[in-house]
Amino acid sequence: MTRLHAPNVRLQGVSVTRKMAASLPGLRAQAEANGLRIHHLGAGYPHPEVTDPRGFLAHEAHYYAHLDALERRNDPAALPEYLRESFSYTDTLGPKKPREVFAAAYGHDWGVMMAPEHLIPTVGATGGIHLACSLFEHSGTPVAYITDAPTYAGFTARSALCQHARIYSVEMDTEGADPERLRSQIRKARADGFHVPFYYTIPDGHNPAGFSFSDRRRREILEVVQDEGILILEDAPYVYISFAAAEKRPTPFVGLAPEQTIHLFTGSKIGFPGPRVGFVYSAARLVIEGGQDVAFTDLALTEAAAAILFHSPGALRGFEALLHDENFHPRKSLWPLAENKLPVYRENRRILLDGFEDGLGAHRDRFHWTIPEAGFFSVFTFKDPKVRTDEAFTQKLVAEFGIVAIPMYDFYPADARERDPRAGLNQLRLSFCFSESTGEDRRRDLRDAVAAFCVAAKQLG
Repeated sequence: MTRLHAPNVRLQGVSVTRKMAASLPGLRAQAEANGLRIHHLGAGYPHPEVTDPRGFLAHEAHYYAHLDALERRNDPAALPEYLRESFSYTDTLGPKKPREVFAAAYGHDWGVMMAPEHLIPTVGATGGIHLACSLFEHSGTPVAYITDAPTYAGFTARSALCQHARIYSVEMDTEGADPERLRSQIRKARADGFHVPFYYTIPDGHNPAGFSFSDRRRREILEVVQDEGILILEDAPYVYISFAAAEKRPTPFVGLAPEQTIHLFTGSKIGFPGPRVGFVYSAARLVIEGGQDVAFTDLALTEAAAAILFHSPGALRGFEALLHDENFHPRKSLWPLAENKLPVYRENRRILLDGFEDGLGAHRDRFHWTIPEAGFFSVFTFKDPKVRTDEAFTQKLVAEFGIVAIPMYDFYPADARERDPRAGLNQLRLSFCFSESTGEDRRRDLRDAVAAFCVAAKQLG
């Protein structure tokens, strides 16, 4: 066998979620051999009950029929523009109409005057992460990404692809990232010879931390990044999966300072996960080589064209249908779309929290769990220092109790684990978003899962 040399290529580590997915079939068989049902408290997927596409497909067909009638009014034999556009090459910005309707509704919800030409389509929010990182890596200058400890595993995986990039992480408290720690990490990275382009975070329904940043903390963080001259890369997959009262919903960074923010939107949680429709938006301007002042969007558009020259116009036009109501009027807000999904997630969240209270409320000296105001997750902490939630622990949960959960240690960047070797090793990320059942079966299965977890927690912790 011929072996080719690739000395600059590194083998990337496998995330704990991938390890769990790979080992689950064997663990499932072992659990079933022990007479146990599998309880899903690990997967962060949208629930099947809110991703049934049949209603959307009917609405999309009616919307297209509406466009067909409008566009062929004067020439019944003509090919409708929406149909031609849906199956043709499109430029990197994609069709104009979806961006216009989205900009109006999203801008209305968060108090931003969004320019449609500053919305760049991406393959979900993950595509936006890749775009932002790639933009700052091309020069070959060592770059430091500031992020939370813990942080989204997809971000650490993406940053690891660049050999001259390093993460400097920031610890969090119950309100969000520590502002002074954020400032010191920016300055430390610069002193170590790195260019610092942005601070990456998920302030609403933080994955994996299981809480949302307070309004006060967002403004404190914004003050730091403005002082230090960096951007905020705001990942917002759960901004509409909110359990707070309308008047208590915090404002995203893009609503506070669009000129300081690179904002990532994905339609996966309020629309459908499969089409992978997303947008990156920013009103920021950057001073680049030669002292030239340019819009972030201009740079990002060039970068996007190099990565994905042609987006799927059909997926974007389908998202456009979703952005119109049953009378084919553009939606003034995206909250009605969210409300089609939220009843299931609200109910699941309540089952989880009530189950914890019933099963473990008398043992708060031993356990702690976050109260999610948005998103899909709660982080469960064992207070006994002898408990170690490593891979062996999570495999034991599956094999002996039938519970699938994700350990937190792998969500902590390397520097955070150097500072504290036990970081995350007393925590689990528990999700309440996904099950393989629906309706009353879903409710029963989640109650059983939470009850089984409480039994396991008391025995193991």
